[in-house]
Amino acid sequence: MAVTSVEPLSAKHVLIKLTDDKPLPEMMPGQFVEVRVDDSPTTFLRRPISINNVDRERNELWLMVAAIGDGTRRLARLRKGDTLNCVLPLGNGFTMPVSPSERVLLVGGGVGVAPLLYFGCQIRRQGGEPTFLLGARTAADLLELELFKAVGRVFVTTEDGSEGEKGFVTNHSLLASEHFDRISTCGPKPMMMAVARYAKASSTDCEVSLENKMACGVGACLCCVEKTTEGNVCVCKEGPVLNINKLSWQI
Repeated sequence: MAVTSVEPLSAKHVLIKLTDDKPLPEMMPGQFVEVRVDDSPTTFLRRPISINNVDRERNELWLMVAAIGDGTRRLARLRKGDTLNCVLPLGNGFTMPVSPSERVLLVGGGVGVAPLLYFGCQIRRQGGEPTFLLGARTAADLLELELFKAVGRVFVTTEDGSEGEKGFVTNHSLLASEHFDRISTCGPKPMMMAVARYAKASSTDCEVSLENKMACGVGACLCCVEKTTEGNVCVCKEGPVLNINKLSWQI
């Protein structure tokens, strides 16, 4: 795929926009892409990256990348006109609301907010209004905030209190004042487990997008195995989105 732009989102995050000479395939919110990292001697395997958004008018795929290792730092140095080898779409996505009136809460932390933008856009296209609860260490770490605000209601927590309420997402006053029919979340595992505990306590259906290491994306390498109530599964094929009732988490 051809790179159309690489835009900085923060000191360590970039948004890579890609296009192709043919129409992009159908993609579900929560699915991911396996990208090959060229010219990085220490990067031997593809990197899984969540689908951040799909712009059908421009035939563009958006990928949010956190430049924290050799491979992702190389991706962050891509420029317009470069080519990126991608395998897509992979995995299973989030469950879409059954009706526009369904109240859906999308909870994200750090780079885990990436798949929630596309999910929110799809909910909006169906006539619904998603609610986002986004967490970060500081205000500078909040990503694509204005884009989220254009799609639905946005509530924010930061650990230092520099924006929104101070603390973690599960401490936000929103959770004590409103009821939701469904919760979908992506981010660090401790955050997702805390969200899962809240969902279980409030008898709210909840899906999590797991961030296990996925080297192949097709269930061959077995490095992304997760223990579930139905046995071990490959997150890249059975997930990355799974209902918390299927997981063996001690919550």
